[in-house]
Amino acid sequence: MINLVYNEQLKLYRKRRLLIILFLVAIIVGIFTYAQFRQHQEDEKKSGTTDWHVQVQQQIVDIENRLSSNRIPDEYKKYMRVTLGQLQYYLDEDVNPNAPGAPTFLKSFVENGIGLLFPLFVMVIAADLISSESGSGTIKFLLTRPVKRWRILTSKFISMMLSVSIILLASAVIAYAISGVVFGYSGWTAPILTGFDVSGDAVGTAGVYSLPMWQYLLMEFGLAWLVAIVIGVLTLMCSVLVRSTAAVMGIMLSALITGSILSNLVSSWPSAKYLFMVNLQLTNYLNGTSPPVDGMTLGFSVVTLLVWTLAGLITSYWVFMKRDVY
Repeated sequence: MINLVYNEQLKLYRKRRLLIILFLVAIIVGIFTYAQFRQHQEDEKKSGTTDWHVQVQQQIVDIENRLSSNRIPDEYKKYMRVTLGQLQYYLDEDVNPNAPGAPTFLKSFVENGIGLLFPLFVMVIAADLISSESGSGTIKFLLTRPVKRWRILTSKFISMMLSVSIILLASAVIAYAISGVVFGYSGWTAPILTGFDVSGDAVGTAGVYSLPMWQYLLMEFGLAWLVAIVIGVLTLMCSVLVRSTAAVMGIMLSALITGSILSNLVSSWPSAKYLFMVNLQLTNYLNGTSPPVDGMTLGFSVVTLLVWTLAGLITSYWVFMKRDVY
């Protein structure tokens, strides 16, 4: 098994996809860092001070003014009321929600990347684990070796998990290194509030508690790793079912984009909460963002994703073990 996994890793490194992904991460982080820096400058210019209390108060006033507009859809008003309640609580507890520093940037980077960016990177790695070998015919030579099929597929699954872990770890290091040049590298012990109970457009604060930034980041990256593994397994399943790598990437890309759109539209469609792409934003449960469908919880989303993962694994192994190779 070790030799099979080593062989799969060699294939990935020879294709240089990991290097390309990390290069893209560096570019994206640079763009995000510049955008956040300009936003920080605009906030200071707008409030006329560097005091974060004044900036948060200005945000609260802006949201209240926008809520009074009749042109904003009810769905966005619901989201804004939740944000308003959280900002007011941060202000009351004297906790800066946007404390400058690379760790704060990491927090924002994970929250914005968990639903689409990280899954896209994983999809690029996992899309041709089987389909490319089926298309080129090399799968025939692989299966003629005295190795059971389930061991071959397991080696590809383990290789995918290793690649996912490398991508997330390297992305964290790159994001911290680049953003720290602009925002500084301190802030690992800054307090972060979590435990907001969001129901509709109301925010419950009875269960809110404070965590140091480093612990909060570990939780976020753990959830991001889970989401990446789920996407990797489902992409692997598509790679087993479909012989074309382009078709696999098209299917998964369509699912991810559909999920990002549905997350803002499914509040009146309760059954949509069982779709895997609606449950990818797991970090929203930590920062108190309202779920796509009322009643969804972190436990529900994790269980839903695990069920999809199990179904993907069962389908992959069953088809790979039974299908004729030609």
